[in-house]
Amino acid sequence: MSDSIEVLHELHLRGFVRQISDETALSARLAQGPVTFYAGFDPTAASLHVGSMIPLMAMAHLARAGHRPIALLGGGTAMVGDPSGRTELRQMLTVEVIQENRRSIEPQVRRFLVAAADRALVVDNADWLVPLNYLGFLRDIGRHFSVNRMLAAEAYRQRLEKGLSFIEFNYQILQAYDYLVLHRDYGCVLQVGGDDQWGNILAGTDLIRRLHHTETYALTFPLITTAAGAKMGKTAVGAVWLSAERTSPFDFYQYFVNVDDRDVSRFLKLLTFLSMDEIGRLSALEGAELRVAKQALAYEVTAIVHGQEAAETAQNAARAAFGGAGGELVPTHEVVASALHAGLPTVDLVVAAGLARSKNAARRLVEQGGIRLGSRKVTSVDDTVGPDEIVADGTLLHAGKKHVRRIVVRETD
Repeated sequence: MSDSIEVLHELHLRGFVRQISDETALSARLAQGPVTFYAGFDPTAASLHVGSMIPLMAMAHLARAGHRPIALLGGGTAMVGDPSGRTELRQMLTVEVIQENRRSIEPQVRRFLVAAADRALVVDNADWLVPLNYLGFLRDIGRHFSVNRMLAAEAYRQRLEKGLSFIEFNYQILQAYDYLVLHRDYGCVLQVGGDDQWGNILAGTDLIRRLHHTETYALTFPLITTAAGAKMGKTAVGAVWLSAERTSPFDFYQYFVNVDDRDVSRFLKLLTFLSMDEIGRLSALEGAELRVAKQALAYEVTAIVHGQEAAETAQNAARAAFGGAGGELVPTHEVVASALHAGLPTVDLVVAAGLARSKNAARRLVEQGGIRLGSRKVTSVDDTVGPDEIVADGTLLHAGKKHVRRIVVRETD
């Protein structure tokens, strides 16, 4: 079996495949040799998050099998806003912010496409969407779309009760047009994305069929939630970002080393390049030994996103922090000496150190017995930290079992 055919089997085994428009035909097309495929990422934030790793990892597997990836960064579609999976209108971003976000996420995307070397493309649909003549676009492209069919799509149907703006209603047409442009200019025959994009991707295959009388394909991934029912990458302190500035490699590692036992095998398949045999071995571990599998998961995912050196540093820092040793590898938060002399409220410190999103969240952690400074458990929401509690090389502040910061003193502002 060739790599081109094998990769579809691999994606099935690893749990990537939710729907394929015509699996038999796609398998036959893959057997003919490398295909050009794409996935889209709207730059609605300055970083992608862990949920974005599902399409990125699928792209990486396809690229490793010799196929040509196109990452479409939606500088144009981000100006409209995708209604898929939304209950209300997305915040409108300025063109400047969108382009700044696009520049920030491009290196994150490229890290997953290294196997394709210079065959990989990163494009911005603003290049062809912004110059569109709207009336001409409606006559040439819009006439091929049925309003009844669009309203039947899950993404739009969910929004009808609360209201669907006209600008959002254009999104499917624009995404379909993206597929048409990439097919016309680069020979793209496969679009991949989350299952909430199924209707939008099929609209693209239908548009290409109408205008070019040829078949293209759609492949979607399941929308991943944890065994507890939460979105993957959602934590008490916010999303787990791919940006080291937003989520440090240490906190990124900690998220995965502390996943639910029931999620370990599935995440190993989806988020690492470990062989299926190795994943089977790790997944068979039970009890205390399952910690080994979680450490392997955390290390591999961190290495993919941040590099091996960062993964090793995060792993060593975790061993130091949770082994009681502390040390400079643990993420550090500085406090000014004068604040400690005045008595620094512990809930304020927890928030400032990035261990809770708000004071209310920090108070709940205290009330649940989840905050520890050094060896002392914080038992009151009115607790304060004094200068004698922060030792010369720093004192560890723990929030629950998963999050920790080394608190150090800075003498002046």
